[in-house]
Amino acid sequence: MQRPRIILADDHTLLLDALKNLIEPEFEVVGTFNDGKALVEAVPRLNPNVVVLDIGMPTMNGLNAGQRLKQMMPMLKLVYLTMNHDPDVAGEAFRLGASAFVLKNSAATELLEAIRKVVRGGYYVTPLMTKGMEGSVVQYFKQRKAKYPLTLRQKEVLQLLAEGRSMKEVAFVLNVSARTVAFHKYTMMEHLHIRSNAELIEYALRSSLAVA
Repeated sequence: MQRPRIILADDHTLLLDALKNLIEPEFEVVGTFNDGKALVEAVPRLNPNVVVLDIGMPTMNGLNAGQRLKQMMPMLKLVYLTMNHDPDVAGEAFRLGASAFVLKNSAATELLEAIRKVVRGGYYVTPLMTKGMEGSVVQYFKQRKAKYPLTLRQKEVLQLLAEGRSMKEVAFVLNVSARTVAFHKYTMMEHLHIRSNAELIEYALRSSLAVA
């Protein structure tokens, strides 16, 4: 029987190596990536069953990357492995198509359990975030008020600006014109009632959109 194909994405190389060693006896690791953009570009070619990814990554954060991946491959399972224990972030992840949300300070066996569950079509949320909850935990997270009233492209622009890139650099990374980047930037500022670049970057960091 063919083992499920897994891709790992995290900006810490040592962690990627440890994760690969942890899951390879049971699953086939077909790729590892350090940034969201490279992950999104490679997934269709590698055709995994599951992607295990962090939220805070350079170039494109995990939430944006996951949304892109689900648009391209709706059957793909996303397992978020993160230090971020904010319930709003978990809710955003599930609204965008996640099947599991695991904290990095959980036991290593939890990640294996999460992958097994999502491969079978189920969901998993780390017990560290669900103590005292009853009923459908995933529905609880999905129903939390959306934290990011921005489009996917706006979130991508915001992420790159928060990394300190110029509008010209953002345009190059996203393969759009600098004028398009400027349009998205000033539309966001108007929508969020933000008046300066510093306030925009502060919003990105506060919203967990930028690199963790």
